[in-house]
Amino acid sequence: MTATVPRPSPARPALRTLRDRALRWAELVTTPLLPADYLDLVHPLRAGADLRGRIEAVLPETRDAATVVIRPGADWRPHRPGQYVRIGIDVDGVRMWRAYSITSDLGRTDGCFTVTVKAIPGGKVSNHLVRRTEPGTIVQLDQATGEFCLPEQRPAKALFVTAGSGITPVMGMLRNHPELTDVVLVHSAPTADDVVFGAELRQLAAEGRIRLVEQHTDTAGVLDAAAIAELVPDLAERATWACGPVGMLEALEEHWAAAGIADRLYTERFRPTVLVTGEGGTVSFTRNGTTLEADGATPILDAAEEAGVLMPSGCRMGICYGCVLPLREGAVRDLRTGEVTTAAPGDGVLVQTCISAAAGACDIDH
Repeated sequence: MTATVPRPSPARPALRTLRDRALRWAELVTTPLLPADYLDLVHPLRAGADLRGRIEAVLPETRDAATVVIRPGADWRPHRPGQYVRIGIDVDGVRMWRAYSITSDLGRTDGCFTVTVKAIPGGKVSNHLVRRTEPGTIVQLDQATGEFCLPEQRPAKALFVTAGSGITPVMGMLRNHPELTDVVLVHSAPTADDVVFGAELRQLAAEGRIRLVEQHTDTAGVLDAAAIAELVPDLAERATWACGPVGMLEALEEHWAAAGIADRLYTERFRPTVLVTGEGGTVSFTRNGTTLEADGATPILDAAEEAGVLMPSGCRMGICYGCVLPLREGAVRDLRTGEVTTAAPGDGVLVQTCISAAAGACDIDH
C-alpha cells in the first residue's frame, strides 16, 4: 500500500490573500480616507486610535464655571491628582488646544474623568466649553501631565492658597488624599457664589477635613501674603501649594523667600510670568499668508489667534512645547527672561510662541 503524504491546506493562505486584497480594495475606494478613518467615526475611543474623549455632561458650578465630564479612549492612563490634561476641541471650525486641571476622584466607577473650566472674558475655548458644548462632543486628548502634586511622603501639615480657577488642581488633591489630616485652605473669589466647589469645600470644613478661609474680594479686598501669614501662624511648618493669578503667586514667593522657607512653597501657573516686554513689530506667517502687528507684551500665539490664525498650542505657559514653530527671520523676545532670539533669512530657529513676543519684524514658518 502506498502511503499518502498530507499536503497543507491552501484554504488559510487563500483566506489571508483574499483579506489583504479586500483591504487594499477598501483603501482604494475610500481614498483619500482609509478604513481606519471610518472606524474613527463609529468607534473613536477604541484602543490604538488617536487619543480622544467623549463629553458626557457639562455640569454648572457657578455663573461662569462648569465641570466637564469626559469619557476617555481605551489608551488613557490614570493621572496623578493635581495634574492637567491638554484638550483639543473644534470651536467654529477651528481646532484649538487648552490645558485644564483634572478635578475628579480617581475612584470613579464610570471610567470618566472631569475638568472644571472657568469662562474667562474673551476666552474662546473656555466660553465654548462652559456655555456651548453639548454632550456627545468628541475632543482630542493628550495624556495627563504636570508636577503640581503631593509627594509620596505626605506632609504632616499642608496649606493650600488658591484664587479663582486656581482651586481646580487643589480640588483634585483634596478629593483623592483623604489621608491628609491637618489642612488649611485659603481661597479667594469675588463673592461667595463665585467660589467654585463652594458647597463641597464648606462641607469638608464642616466635617473637620479642612480649615477653610474664604476671602470675598468684592467686599473684603485682596488677601495678601502678610495677611495669610497672620491667619496661618504655623505657616513655616506647613508645605504650601499655591495656584492662581501670577501677581498673587509672585507675592507669595517673595514672602516665603524673605521668611527663609521658599523650599516649602510649590506653585502652579496657568499663564507665564511676564517680566520683560519688547518693542513689538510685524509678524508674518509665511505659509498661512497672514501678516499682523503685535505689541511687545502679547505672546505671538495670542496675537495670531486673535487675528484668526489657527496655531498649535498646549499649556500656554512655556512647559509642554506644543506651540513650537520655526522662526525663519527676525527677532522675538522671551517674555519671562527678556532673552532675544534672532534668525537670519532662511533659518529655522525653533521658538515657543506662547511665551515669545515680537521684538521687531519676524517671519514664522506656519
